[in-house]
Amino acid sequence: MQLDWMMYLKAFVVGGLICVVGQLLISLTRLTPARILVLFVTLGVVLGGLGLYEPLVEFAGAGATVPLTGFGNSLAKGAIKAAQEDGVIGAFTGGVTATAGGVAAAIAFGYLFSLLFRSKTK
Repeated sequence: MQLDWMMYLKAFVVGGLICVVGQLLISLTRLTPARILVLFVTLGVVLGGLGLYEPLVEFAGAGATVPLTGFGNSLAKGAIKAAQEDGVIGAFTGGVTATAGGVAAAIAFGYLFSLLFRSKTK
C-alpha cells in the first residue's frame, strides 16, 4: 500500500486553517466557544447545502470532514438526500439519520471517559 503524502499535507493544511479561523475568532472577538462551534456547524450546513463544501472535501479529505464544518456538511447532505427520497419529513429526519453514528460515538466515548477520569476545576 502506497501512502499519499500529498493528501496528508492537504488534510493537515486545510484542517489547520479551519482551526486557525476558530482560534482567531476566540482571540479577536467576544464570541464564546459555544457560539463559534454553532457558527462552524451552521457554516458547514450552508456550504454543504449550496454544494460548495464538497469540492473542499474532495481536495482535503479528512482535513475538511473531521472539523465541525464537516459535521454540518454531513447534516446538509443527509437532509437533502432524505428530502429527495421522503419529501418534507425527510428534510427534518435526514440530517439526524446521516450523523447518528457520530453522535452516538461522541456520547458513548464521552460517558466512558467520564467514568475513567475525574474532571478538575481551573
